[in-house]
Amino acid sequence: MGVPSDDAVLIEKGKKAGEPYVITVNCPDKTGLGCDICRTILDFGLYITKGDVSTDGIWCYMVLSVVPHSSSFTVRWPNLKDRLLSVCPSCLVSFYQPSSSSKISPVYLLTLCSLDRKGLLHDVTQVLCELELPLQRVKVTTTPDGRVLDLFFITDNMELLHTKRRQDETCEQLHAVLGESCISCELQLSGPLCDSLQCISSLSPVVAEELFRCELSDKEAHSQALSPEVKKLKKANVMIDNSLSPAHTLLQINCIDHKGFLYDILRTLKDCNIQIAFGRFSPVNKGHRELDLFIRQKDGRKILDVEKQEALCSRLKVEMLHPLRVIITNRGPDTELLVANPVELSGQGRPRVFYDVTLALKTLGICIFSAEIGRHSTTDREWEIYRFLHDENSECHFSNMVVRNQTVDKVRRALMGW
Repeated sequence: MGVPSDDAVLIEKGKKAGEPYVITVNCPDKTGLGCDICRTILDFGLYITKGDVSTDGIWCYMVLSVVPHSSSFTVRWPNLKDRLLSVCPSCLVSFYQPSSSSKISPVYLLTLCSLDRKGLLHDVTQVLCELELPLQRVKVTTTPDGRVLDLFFITDNMELLHTKRRQDETCEQLHAVLGESCISCELQLSGPLCDSLQCISSLSPVVAEELFRCELSDKEAHSQALSPEVKKLKKANVMIDNSLSPAHTLLQINCIDHKGFLYDILRTLKDCNIQIAFGRFSPVNKGHRELDLFIRQKDGRKILDVEKQEALCSRLKVEMLHPLRVIITNRGPDTELLVANPVELSGQGRPRVFYDVTLALKTLGICIFSAEIGRHSTTDREWEIYRFLHDENSECHFSNMVVRNQTVDKVRRALMGW
């Protein structure tokens, strides 16, 4: 009982120039499938303009219109189809047969030594993104003689990094971008060093409180409201209605749009074990996004408990208005940029965060002395933490309050797509 897997995902190009691509997913259902689909689409630098999803709890049908976030990023559409197929439950097995556990990809260590220059970190990150080599950990240091030693712990979405051809392609692409500044480039299977970088340097209680609080500070709210499109930032409407369907709860959402908006909503529902029976993602209207989702609990029942309703609505508002945290703080005598990215219960964080942050810093002309990615656990969830220490010899200093505010604002806008 099933259908050919090739028919599970179809990608059609728009009939006219500028029209969105249409992605159709037709496969067995599972809790969190919509989240996994949206995360993959976001990982390929695509923006969902509108969409529909319906399921009977056994079979899912989803239609999404997508466009690239940036013309500078090349989308490999055949690779996207393969990635989407990989997150869909098998179409060749019985509906009632449990799917096999996902394969754990080996981690490779990319060691890159080069001469330092502005934008170096972002240029390397862009190459890795385009080659579908997601970052797991990063350790970047600058030596006194102006050289940079980068340790990138990566996996391969194409599962080909064990081949010489794939390794040579990676190094050749990096050499082409870095030019004569590239001194050496080596790839090998990672060892215990990756595990030792799992936890970052401890955050002080004061920094942790500022970074992980649920509400925006007045300073952050003012910073985010500098441009017209985010003046209504604090307005997020989430309503629950149980009167329209005998079997499902209607969840209505209206909030300002941002990059990864649908992913943030669906990952929250996934983590809460909420199933979506039918959903409609309306096109953006005056900067706002509207969603109508007919949902139910994992046991198939409506959400009737008032406390559960309030808890779900409250969490959704936080995830819509404050999905990523950005601050600049003191680290001893130095100052550093901290970015916190929430991790799903499945262990995955939002993709392309390192790419967006390094792009913002490159645009501002800020040189980075060191950078690292690690994990930090709070009482209710796990976070990916990105730490960037500025170059003291740079013309822009995090210690300057004007530069601090501009940097935080620029990074947050890059992450939110504003």
